[in-house]
Amino acid sequence: MGNVVAQAIGDRSTTPDYKAEPTFDPLFGFPEGRKERVMVATQEEMESAKLALKDRDYCAHKAIAYQACRQKVWPFVYQCAHEKHDFLNCQYDDYVLRMKEHERERRLLERAKRKAAKAAREAEEE
Repeated sequence: MGNVVAQAIGDRSTTPDYKAEPTFDPLFGFPEGRKERVMVATQEEMESAKLALKDRDYCAHKAIAYQACRQKVWPFVYQCAHEKHDFLNCQYDDYVLRMKEHERERRLLERAKRKAAKAAREAEEE
């Protein structure tokens, strides 16, 4: 189910808002910490390469390499298949990571809802 549809017809209390920041600590459940994602391409590099705003993400360095290869070998852009493959794989990996974060947030919201319901039942029994 898509995020927008889930927001509209699903349980809003356990569906994360895809436009908002995560509500839980990003290190929750990771006792040894997590590897921090860093941007490889700087803002200046992206501006000088005239990279589109939609491509200025964690895969910007791959997009810059692909764009440079295309400009170098034009019109034989098929020679840039390796750079294109790297860029598209990076885009896919970024998508998978974002979906995992969304699913983690959803599961933590469901867990919090279950814990609150359990606490309410226990308080009612006393």
